[in-house]
Amino acid sequence: MKKPVIIGIAGGSASGKTSIAQELYDCFKGRHTIRIIKLDDYYKDQTHLSMDKRVLTNYDHPLAFDMDLLIEHLDLLKEGKSIQKPTYDFEQHNRSKIVEIVDCRDVFILEGLFVLNEVRIRERCDILVYVDTDADIRFIRRLRRDLEERGRSLDSVCTQYLTTVRPMHEQFVEPSKKYAHIIIPEGSSNTVAIDLLLTKISSIVD
Repeated sequence: MKKPVIIGIAGGSASGKTSIAQELYDCFKGRHTIRIIKLDDYYKDQTHLSMDKRVLTNYDHPLAFDMDLLIEHLDLLKEGKSIQKPTYDFEQHNRSKIVEIVDCRDVFILEGLFVLNEVRIRERCDILVYVDTDADIRFIRRLRRDLEERGRSLDSVCTQYLTTVRPMHEQFVEPSKKYAHIIIPEGSSNTVAIDLLLTKISSIVD
């Protein structure tokens, strides 16, 4: 059995990682079985903490994620085995009770802040992508998203950005760009970069 291709997509918060993952998914879903896996679903379980303490967690630090579980799941998927993937509830700041069964596919797209930062993830990916978007654009996108989709307040979004999102981006995310095989400025609006990436993926899976 041919091993699946794993594409890792990293970049700052609201840089366009999800949009690119969806673009790739839409292009290949008619030709190959393909699945998107979000690093956000691997935030550590915080059921043992009160809501007040959950809010204080630095969700923009690598230690907020259960990387060991993700690595275990990537290895299983590489072997053609299914996994029980956790999901995350952003309003509750905690892992939800919903578990998704992910079975064998030809292509997996793994997207998240620290996909390039974590060496064990890099070693398991066939293609590494970094989405490079200006900080002001990322902040505006994040503000809209968190207000409209994640039930956050304006003050909480601004405070989180200044205290954790920006400094963690500068410490962990931005430096990981050096590991990328492909750097895509401005996300999914960069059609030339998307076309080049699609061509590379096609050369591997066809």
